[in-house]
Amino acid sequence: LIAIATMLVSLLLQIAANFANDLGDFHRGADAERLGPPRVTQLGLVTASDMKRGIAVTLGAAMALGGVLIARGGWPIALLGLAAMLAALAYTGGPFPLAYHGLGEVAVAIFFGGVGVLGTVYLQLGELPWLAWAAAIAVAAHASAILVVNNLRDLAGDAAAGKRTMAVRLGENGTLREYRVLIVLPFVLVAAVALTGIERIGWLLPLLLLPSARTLIGMVSTVRGPALNRYLGETAQLGLRFAVLLAGGIALERWI
Repeated sequence: LIAIATMLVSLLLQIAANFANDLGDFHRGADAERLGPPRVTQLGLVTASDMKRGIAVTLGAAMALGGVLIARGGWPIALLGLAAMLAALAYTGGPFPLAYHGLGEVAVAIFFGGVGVLGTVYLQLGELPWLAWAAAIAVAAHASAILVVNNLRDLAGDAAAGKRTMAVRLGENGTLREYRVLIVLPFVLVAAVALTGIERIGWLLPLLLLPSARTLIGMVSTVRGPALNRYLGETAQLGLRFAVLLAGGIALERWI
């Protein structure tokens, strides 16, 4: 039940962050020449006031369900939940929007890797073994890689709108190097963990995805503009498959 509640709270926070991102970019004019999937506020499909209500309702649901998690994990979970909600609102909103100051990847790494994985493990075990940190870094890297593709696609438009993403700061070549590091790092990490003992052989299971990762790096390095939307999705799928295989490999270790 705690695992299910954790998943639902995570999903609600993700939805709230997407709503807030939609609204924040609309107010700052960053979606005027958008190359990615449509944004509902920019298109007038949802009013800004309705989007604000949607954010409030979604965060309210996350808080209500989060009470179950706080009852289980205590003040550390309460602090993580509060930080996650503030980050969702501050990603493109507020006086210091994180995405506009090149901190998008940092925020994604902390909250998708750190809070997502470590918070889940802490709620289940009441402690954080070092393997949890290794898994969190791996998940964080692939989650951040999704944002890198997004920002690479929007590089010119973001620069024109004053949105100083990491891609705008690094330029195209630097962004491609960042993407390669974030895709490859999790594979290096799981291989290193597996080398620490035969009982951790399950950590090698995600290495089955190496050919797909290599192909993906090649495509992102050559495609530009709206065509990157496809590889943004494929980057997300790679991260999902990696996480599922890692979780499966850890579970299988109990039977080896």
